[in-house]
Amino acid sequence: MNKLKIGLIGAGSISNMHLQSYKNNSDVDIYAICDHNNQRAHEKAAAAYQAKTVYTDYKELLADRKVDAVSICTWNNTHASIAIEALNAGKHVLVEKPLCKTVKEAMAVAEAVDNNPEQVLQVGFVRRFGTNTQVLKKFIESGDLGEIYYAKASCIRALGNPGGWFADNERSGGGPLIDLGVHIIDLCWYLMGKPKVKSVSGNTYYKLGNRSNIKHKDYYKAADYDPDKNNVEDLANAMIRFDNGASLLLDTSFTLHAKEDAMAVQIFGDKGGAEIEPELRLITEKNDTILTITPQIDDLSFDFTKGFQNEVDHFITCIKEKREPISPVHDGVEIMKILTAVYESSKSGAEIHYEDSKME
Repeated sequence: MNKLKIGLIGAGSISNMHLQSYKNNSDVDIYAICDHNNQRAHEKAAAAYQAKTVYTDYKELLADRKVDAVSICTWNNTHASIAIEALNAGKHVLVEKPLCKTVKEAMAVAEAVDNNPEQVLQVGFVRRFGTNTQVLKKFIESGDLGEIYYAKASCIRALGNPGGWFADNERSGGGPLIDLGVHIIDLCWYLMGKPKVKSVSGNTYYKLGNRSNIKHKDYYKAADYDPDKNNVEDLANAMIRFDNGASLLLDTSFTLHAKEDAMAVQIFGDKGGAEIEPELRLITEKNDTILTITPQIDDLSFDFTKGFQNEVDHFITCIKEKREPISPVHDGVEIMKILTAVYESSKSGAEIHYEDSKME
């Protein structure tokens, strides 16, 4: 099989992870880069990636018959439309998380996938591809933790609103919940066996804003950072109940009066438990004694570089071998339902039950 020609759409910061991973894959040729900012597109194309073609209109890239597959690294509000057009143009698609902004959009993408069975669409749930995740999943699938009935996840930034499009609800669809929370929700749901969601109760808070007044402390800022623009939540929390009786408790923030940033993800079963972040640990009991087990693996925590490499390599393998990825479109739909339900619950002040939800 000839090398797959890749077109990347959206040359913002996350594109670096995609491009570097494609560069490291011997079955790939980085063929085209597209961004509405012509200078940025050319800079990315020339910066060690040697893309042969540059576009400022993604429609022109999709019309290029030489392009086999695309990575979509654009604003969240464009994910669905570009993914659908790409599939209909005969391209394989790796779309960054979240799949889109609304459940209606997610269902439209799923329909496009069903209508284009020869094409692969993989959702960028990159934490599924972490070594610690894959190791823990094997322990869970072998029954070492027993029945998984509870998960608890937290992704807290004390000061970390990126601003720019991240802080613009029209383009992003929300704040830390849809940007950071999507990762930990999906990670837990994936490890819990992807149970069907029964109900969601959530809260979002708009108390602190972007805290752009803070001095003497650096944090990541989007390329289009503007301290005067911010209309997304700074904190979200939720309780998610599943139809098998299991539950997931989570909170996530862009900014909070917390001492420091913190990441913690825990899974609990009736035979054992596990911490996957900040480092993988298994907790069980033997001979009437509680044991904490540390696997001897290279990456006890999530390694972003390796995670993205594994994600891209998996995408290419699925294309070559014509098989479904471990993060298919229908998983993206279910996660979108959860995210939307948290926002809906916060707005209504009531728990959202899936059978009577008005999520769009």
